[in-house]
Amino acid sequence: MKKSIIFAKTITPCKIRNKITRNVKRLYILLFIILSIPATTLAQGGDTGFPFLKLPYSPRVAGLGGSNISLVDDDLTLAMGNPALLINVADKTIDLSFMTYMSDSKAGGAAFNKRFGERSAAAIAARFVDYGTFDSYTDDNIFTGTFKAMDTELSLIYCYLLGENWSGGVSGNFIYSQYGTLNSFAIGVDLGINYYNPDNDFSASLTFRHLGGQVKAFEEKHEILPIDIQLGFTKRLAHAPLLLSATLTDLHRWNSKDFYNADGSNDNFGQMLLKHIILGADVLIGDNFYASLGYNYRAGRELSAGGSKLNGFSLGAGLHLNKVKFSASYSNLHVSAASLMFSISYSL
Repeated sequence: MKKSIIFAKTITPCKIRNKITRNVKRLYILLFIILSIPATTLAQGGDTGFPFLKLPYSPRVAGLGGSNISLVDDDLTLAMGNPALLINVADKTIDLSFMTYMSDSKAGGAAFNKRFGERSAAAIAARFVDYGTFDSYTDDNIFTGTFKAMDTELSLIYCYLLGENWSGGVSGNFIYSQYGTLNSFAIGVDLGINYYNPDNDFSASLTFRHLGGQVKAFEEKHEILPIDIQLGFTKRLAHAPLLLSATLTDLHRWNSKDFYNADGSNDNFGQMLLKHIILGADVLIGDNFYASLGYNYRAGRELSAGGSKLNGFSLGAGLHLNKVKFSASYSNLHVSAASLMFSISYSL
C-alpha cells in the first residue's frame, strides 16, 4: 500500500530544528504520564470486566493476528489500537465497520477524524457488540420472557506530532453494558506513543490500553478494565513489498493463572512467552492492494477445543480506490464460529 504519512510531508527539517527544545520537553512529559499512570492502575488489583474490549476494531488488525499498534498507514481504524497513529490519517475520514461474531452476535462501529493544523488531530469513534436475545427463567425453570445483551463504547481520541519522527496520543473511552435488567458504566484511557522513520520504513510503538474501571458496577463488586501493555514493531523489507510486524501483548502478565488453555494444561515458560507474541505480515501488491496473514499462538491454544485447524491464524485484504478504501478479514475470535470483519472508509 502506498503510505500516506502526512507529517513526513508537511513538516520540514528547518521547522523541526527551530522547535526541537519544545518538542523534547513534550516528549519527556508524555513519557512520564505514560509510565506513571499504569503503575497506579495496576496496583488497584481486582477482577477484570468488559472482555469485548479485547476484540479487534480494525479488519487490518484482525487479519494481522488480532493486535497491531505499530503499522503506519492512512487507516483510521488503526488509531483505535494506538491513538498515536491518528496523525497519519487523511483529514475528514469517515469509517464504517461490521463484524460477525459468535452464534447470532454481531458487532459494528463508526469513526470520524479531523486534523488541526500540521501537528494535531482528533477523532470520535463508537462501536457495539450485540449478543442477541435470550430467554429468561426463574430458579424453578419458569419462563419469564426474553432479554437483550449489548456492549457499547464511545471513544474520543487526540494525537499530537511531537517531532519529526515521534507522535503521541490519548483516547478517553466511555463504556456501557446492558444485560437484561443489569447494567454497568466504565471509563477507560488508552495512551500511546509511536516512532516512525520513513527513510527505512521502520515503526515502533508502546501503548497502555484499557486503564480504568467501573463507575457503576453490575452488582456490588467493581471490576477494572482488561489492562494491556503492548510493544510493537513494523518493518518494510528493503527489496521486497513486504511489511513484517511483531506485537508483544499483556507485558505485565507473567503468571500462568492469567492464561487459559482449552485442554486445562499448564504452560511452561516457552509457551507463556509465545502467548505474548503476535506475528503479522502484509504483502503489498502495487499501491492499491494488500493481503495480510497473522498468527496468534495464544488464540490458537485458547480456541483449540473448537477443532479448527486454522485456530490462531487470520487473513485479511484491502483495496484502495481513490478516496474510498475497502478492507476485510477472516479470523477465529470465539470457539463457536469464525468471524468475518468488513470496513469501508471515505475521505471527504
